[in-house]
Order: sequence, then structure tokens, then C-alpha cells
Amino acid sequence: MTTTTVRVAETTGPTTDATTPTDPARRRITARVRILLWLLLVMAVALIEVTTTTRSFLMRDVDNRINRLLSQEADEFAGFEERGRDPETNRPFTTAPRLLTVFLQQQNPDADEELIGLVRRPDGDLGQIRQQGAIHAGLPLHQDADAKRRIFDSPESSGTIQRPQGDVRWAKVTVARAGAEPDAAFVVAIHPEPERQRVNKVFRTLLIISGVALLLTTGIAWVVAGRILRPVRLVRTAAAEITEQDLTLRIPVHGNDDIAALAETFNGMLDRLDRAFAAQREFVDDAGHELRTPITIVRGHLEVMGDDPAERDETVRLVTDELDRMSRIVEDLLVLAKTERPDFVVPEPAQVAELTADVFVKARTLGERDWRLAEVADVEAELDFQRITQAMVQLAQNAVQHTMPGQTVRIGSRTAGPHVELYVADSGTGVQPQDAEVIFERFRRGTARRGARGSGAGLGLAIVKAIAEGHNGHVRLSDTPGGGATFTLVLHASQAPEGHHT
Repeated sequence: MTTTTVRVAETTGPTTDATTPTDPARRRITARVRILLWLLLVMAVALIEVTTTTRSFLMRDVDNRINRLLSQEADEFAGFEERGRDPETNRPFTTAPRLLTVFLQQQNPDADEELIGLVRRPDGDLGQIRQQGAIHAGLPLHQDADAKRRIFDSPESSGTIQRPQGDVRWAKVTVARAGAEPDAAFVVAIHPEPERQRVNKVFRTLLIISGVALLLTTGIAWVVAGRILRPVRLVRTAAAEITEQDLTLRIPVHGNDDIAALAETFNGMLDRLDRAFAAQREFVDDAGHELRTPITIVRGHLEVMGDDPAERDETVRLVTDELDRMSRIVEDLLVLAKTERPDFVVPEPAQVAELTADVFVKARTLGERDWRLAEVADVEAELDFQRITQAMVQLAQNAVQHTMPGQTVRIGSRTAGPHVELYVADSGTGVQPQDAEVIFERFRRGTARRGARGSGAGLGLAIVKAIAEGHNGHVRLSDTPGGGATFTLVLHASQAPEGHHT
């Protein structure tokens, strides 16, 4: 029963939540930590490699020094044996013990070096001759009878004896009468352990220094990585704080590196988003503002419509007129909403003279005016044929709304330096100075030109302005000589020969 109860608690109790995998965002390692970890890994490997290589070099130097000392001492004894004389008789040495004794009296060995003379006794044991002095070793060679026997009996002239108390590097020179077995030997023994301990001490010191350097580098790298990644954190913070209602936050750009380029790219993205959201909000606000009135009118007429056929016909006419106006408003709003899209204008080579003639033919159907094709520019320009036609027809429609039948409206194009200008000039009432700026804004009408006869919603000139700016150009408003207003699209031309009049 106990087992069953425990199993039920484990499968149904709150323990299940505790075993749920942690949120990946909490397990995420930041870029700053990753940079630091990689830097520490590379530095640790480099420092270990340097210290290990240094230790290897030092150990090799120890071995080379020992080899030189062994060779030097052995050569010195061999030369002394060959050319030395007994100071008491001034004759060559006649016995090995005397030779070894005199030679050893003249030597001054190092603390880890032993110079020993070994002499075979008649009973087969080994006697030794050595200088008095302390030897820095766990077990000096002169106290190790087994090691001395092995060296004396060895056919080699040098070698290494490995012992628990420490290795011994040795070299020997045998002493023997002609034709007889060696009965004595000169032995040079060096204990390498003290030198190796000193090398290991240096190695440990290097490790400590490397560790301290690694800690210092860790602190410096943490600060430097923080400075380098600060713009990235700002980008992340800004992205978290950005909302559809507030796109004004921007990242400060410092320097000229990849991080600065990232900040500039992010700021550019925010600018595009800001414009897109602004266009969206403006579209929604404009649509709500302009469509509210015709919808109210349509609803009001439908609510009060009676059964009288004449009244019904009049209501249908009014409702249809308002629906048509709503349709035009929606179409204009959609055009303005597209102005922020990169494909709103698609320039390609176009003949300005042909465009001007097409606009003139289309404009003549807009109203009974004295239409005149003033001049055409025989030039090719990079422009969107359909959009420019749309803008020019809109300007012609604007001229019709603000002139009387029979009044003159001139359409033309010309070159002006590096630019080509397409214009519509009417002979109406003109534009008041206070209206010159506002008439290009959405749903704004001039006091003199926008009267009761105007049926538009105030979006036409805003569309014209957007098309001109989409071509990196602008709209210029000027007075027509003799009265009226002239609207001119100023665009860049790829070539600019002289235009001709018609």
C-alpha cells in the first residue's frame, strides 16, 4: 500500500510541475558570457601551452647541463690519469688509490654532484675514496652500496640509476693496469632531483602567474565585452519597449564598426516601421473621418424615406451619389496608403512628349474648357508613366473644378536644366497665399479655390504631391500670368534637349 501511495503522489501531485523543463529563455547563455567563456578557454589553453613548453625547455636545459658536467669531469680525470704526476715523487702514479686521492683533493664539486673513487679490494668488496661534504639528495651515492656495485660492474661509461630515493645520473672512467681487469674507477654522480624541483617550482610559479593573469583578463574582458555589446543590449531593450503606439525610440550610434552599423540598421528599420504605422493610423483616421458624413447622410435618407415614388427616386439618387463619393474617397485613400510602399512608383524610360500628349487627350474629356497643348519636351526621363499620368489628370480635374466653361487651361512640358517640368495652368481665381501650403495636405481645401462647387474630399493634390515625391521630385505652385494657378511637377530627366512649342 505504501508503494502504491507513493506512486500516485509522484504521478498526480505537484511534483509534475517541478520536473517541467525550464523556460529556454532562462537557460539561455548571453553573448557576453559566451564571449567571455571562449576568451577564457583560448587564454587558458594558451597559458597552459606556454607554461608546459617553458617547463620542457627548462628540463631539457637541466639534462644538457648534467650531460656537460658528466662529460667534463670524466675528461678531466682521463687527462689527469694520462698526464698527471704524484706530487710527492714527481713521477707518474703507480697505484689507483693514490691517483684517485690526489685528483679528488683538487676538485670542488657542486652541492648535487658526487665525485667518488671506487677501488676493488682483494676480497671483492668495493672501497671508496671521496671528499667530505654534504650532498643534497635523499640517499647519496656513497651511502648506496648496491648502486655503487651496479655502476662499477656496468660495461657502459655512463647511464642512469632509477631509485625510489631519487635518480642518479653517472659517468665513470676505469683505472686498470695493462692487460688486467679494472681494479678502480672514477665515478661522477649527479643527483638531478634538486634541479628538477627548482624547475617544477618555476613551473608552479608560472601557473600561479597565469592564473592571476587569467583572473585579470576575465575582469577586463567582462568590461570590454560589456562595452562592445552595449549597443546590442540597447537594441534588445529598444525592441522590447517598442509598441505600435510609440516608435520614437532610437539607438545612439557611436563609432564606425559593425555594432554601429547594427544600430544604424535597427534605427532605419524603426524609421520604416514608424512611417508604415503612421500611414496606417492616418489611413484609419482619414477613412473614419471622411466616411462618417456620407454614411450618416445615407442612413438618414433611408430612415426617413417614405412610400412616395418620387421621394424614393430622389432618395435613391442621393444615396447613389453619396456611395459614389465614398467609393472615390476609398480609392484615393488606398492610393495614399500605398505611397509608403517601395513599389508605389516604378520608374522606367519614358518619352515625356508622348506622356504630355496622352494627358492632353484625356484631359479634354473632363469638361468644356479651352484646352491648349502649350509645349512639349522632347526628352526621355526615368518615371512611372501611369503615376505621372494619374497626377497630371488630377491637376487637370482640379483646374476644371475651379474654372468656368470656356476658360483656358494649358497643359505642357518643358526642360529646365537637369529637370523636366510638366504643368497644368488654368485661368481661374488662383490660390490665396495663406492656402498655398495647406492645399497639398489631406482633406484640406483652399478658401478661394475650394468652394461649394468642389465635389472632392481634398485628397487629389495630396496624391499629386505623393507621386512627385515618389519620383524624388516636388510640386510647385505659381500664379498664372493674367490670373489663375499653375501646378508644376518638377522631375529629374536623364537627358535634356531643348523643348519645342506647338
